[in-house]
Amino acid sequence: MRHCHTDHEGHGHHHHGGWKAFIHRRRHGGWSGGAPWGDESEGRRGRSRRVFDAEELRLVLLKLVSEQPRHGYDLIRAIEELTGGAYSPSPGVVYPTLTLLSEMGHIREDQSEGSRKTYAVTPEGQAFLDARKTEVAALMARLAELASERARFDGAPVKRAMMNLRAVLMNRLGQDVPSPELMHQVTAIIDDAAQRIERL
Repeated sequence: MRHCHTDHEGHGHHHHGGWKAFIHRRRHGGWSGGAPWGDESEGRRGRSRRVFDAEELRLVLLKLVSEQPRHGYDLIRAIEELTGGAYSPSPGVVYPTLTLLSEMGHIREDQSEGSRKTYAVTPEGQAFLDARKTEVAALMARLAELASERARFDGAPVKRAMMNLRAVLMNRLGQDVPSPELMHQVTAIIDDAAQRIERL
């Protein structure tokens, strides 16, 4: 899954103005804590689905920072690893959220790793997490479920079978203009296989 790398906590010229606007909108009533982020993961049937809203993402990041001090890219990588690569929040989502958590007093800037800011949880942030243990546990379970789904769907035998089907179809249907009868037979076989899999 593609995601952007940054060596400067996402403060490159192409993002900085957007984050200033984000903070401005939040301070002047243009942002709601419950508004969903645009980050999505790919579902099992190829559909995109939203993973976290803004408040949920704050809790996940705060939970990860409470486990050990982390910088922005480390948090992106940690979430990607927890989901088995199924979901990776963008820097444009993570860094403004860290700024907000800092302004809320839930995290503080800790020791620096070169040009990267490293964050650690504050006593207020830890108390906030402790008060919402059930919700945090459910969010972490959601990450684990994404990893489990990814592992089931990305199995090598299934991939091999799908590639074999594709090759057979290209070979059989690509020789001449297929007759309507042949197309009907092939479609019926594929539909039948799909229905049998769905009933498993």
